[in-house]
Amino acid sequence: MWTSFSSKENLIADMFKVALELEYPWELKSIEFDDQDQAWHLFLDFERGAEFACPHCGAQSKAYDADKKNWRHLDFWNWKTYIHARVPRANCLKCNKVTQVPLKWSRPKSHFTFQFEAWAMRLMAEMPVNAAARELREHDTRMWRIFHYYVNKAMEQLDFSDLKRIAIDETSSRRGHRYITLFVDAETKIVLFATEGKGMTTLKQFKAHLSEKSFPAEQIEEVCCDMSPAFISGIETYFPKAEITFDKFHVMKLVNEAVDDVRKKEQKKQPELKRTKYLWLKNESNLNAEQRETLIGLKDLHLNTGRAYRLKLSLQEFWTSPHIYADVYLREWIGWAKRSKLEPMMKLAKTIKQHEEGILRWFHSKMTNGFLEGLNGLVQAAKRKARGYRNVENLIAMVYMTANKGRLPGLAARRAQ
Repeated sequence: MWTSFSSKENLIADMFKVALELEYPWELKSIEFDDQDQAWHLFLDFERGAEFACPHCGAQSKAYDADKKNWRHLDFWNWKTYIHARVPRANCLKCNKVTQVPLKWSRPKSHFTFQFEAWAMRLMAEMPVNAAARELREHDTRMWRIFHYYVNKAMEQLDFSDLKRIAIDETSSRRGHRYITLFVDAETKIVLFATEGKGMTTLKQFKAHLSEKSFPAEQIEEVCCDMSPAFISGIETYFPKAEITFDKFHVMKLVNEAVDDVRKKEQKKQPELKRTKYLWLKNESNLNAEQRETLIGLKDLHLNTGRAYRLKLSLQEFWTSPHIYADVYLREWIGWAKRSKLEPMMKLAKTIKQHEEGILRWFHSKMTNGFLEGLNGLVQAAKRKARGYRNVENLIAMVYMTANKGRLPGLAARRAQ
């Protein structure tokens, strides 16, 4: 242990003093290098009778007593570095309180310095937590604690005051029909809340989350979701004043599924329909010249699939129809689909008729869940970063970090430190 420094040791000690940015009354008292563990140990202390600012009123107060603690710091020369210090409590006579003195280099109850945590957050934002833990030579459980602390802190700072329109979607969390449901601000595209499961219960949990923020559920005016009966019941129960818009991309997905069902049934008698699935599902503008020529040839064969395809094209045009004619247009389409005698299209027409009001609501709200498709890609990226996560809370925290990247000021500031 170095208690009095040689000239070379003075140079190293001065470097540590600069790196630590110590302020009076803190001093670097000694340095020890552990050959066995290949680690630096820096011992900080203060003189007897030293005064510290009261964290409540700022008045200078003498140290009351102290507990010995240690923290992992940034590595120096690829060697681990630990800080050891007595953490004093101040007995403030002005506010008559005995409180632990806040430390410049670490937050309460943490075993790491701010600089180490900032470096850990930067790594965990770019690579799987397990990989970051190996890079930092720490157990991944301790890394997850750091991660949860800063992500939760940033999420707590979200401002809900202007929230009026939300979008809801579920995405798989792992194999075996395990899901998480995301609640997103439709204006800012920020993930406000995520919870395990899907359906009506998730709406109840979201409302409870809003209550914790002292946010009245009545302030939610619009909700965009798919046609899940559980979502619909949850919205009507927990957000009764909200108008529901059914996502038009979900509607068109149902149409595509119905067209493909017609194709699969018909290809048993029309083998030329085999391996043509995406010709009917893609927009014609996205087909290459060869695919377009094949599609035109198939349409000329007067196939049931061709009739289903024309119904699909007609419903695509519905979204560009004038607002005042939209209800008439949709009802005519429903009638056409029912008369088609194509079972999948007739079944779809019944579904659309049952959800007619929410589909027509799009012409007022213009809300879609299209951006959530991109968000699902980010969720899958979050799953890769959370590889080996032990519980769904870890995945949800990674979703907040990944999906809200650059949109949470507190978290961005911590990562930039």
